[in-house]
Amino acid sequence: MRKLLAATALAGSMAFAGLAVAPAAQAATTASASTASASWGKYYSSNNKAYTYGKTYKSGSKVYTHWYGKEYSPKHGYVWFKYYSGGKWHKFYRHWNGSYDATWSGKGIKKIYTWTCWGGKYKYCGSQHRIWG
Repeated sequence: MRKLLAATALAGSMAFAGLAVAPAAQAATTASASTASASWGKYYSSNNKAYTYGKTYKSGSKVYTHWYGKEYSPKHGYVWFKYYSGGKWHKFYRHWNGSYDATWSGKGIKKIYTWTCWGGKYKYCGSQHRIWG
């Protein structure tokens, strides 16, 4: 009980003395408002032989997606991205062998979905996951 009272008294005296906890918290809030981000993954192919993960974030007017792909076989892994921008949906894929990472970006992106395939761009595809918006 004495420890609780001492901690409460210390916290009260710090607030009364005007020690700057609030400005640091305010600066952190302002920084996070200007650059939102979301980490995602590991999203596996349906046979679990390939997976992708990454981070999607907004900086200025662009949305960036930095992704990593892993697969360990003679075949390729495939990552698909489907995004909504300019009033319509767009879709593209990237393939890799072994380990890979890349970044792509676009302006005006509202939503992004991703999924992972292995052995072909339409083979052993995992489920779609919303990673932005």
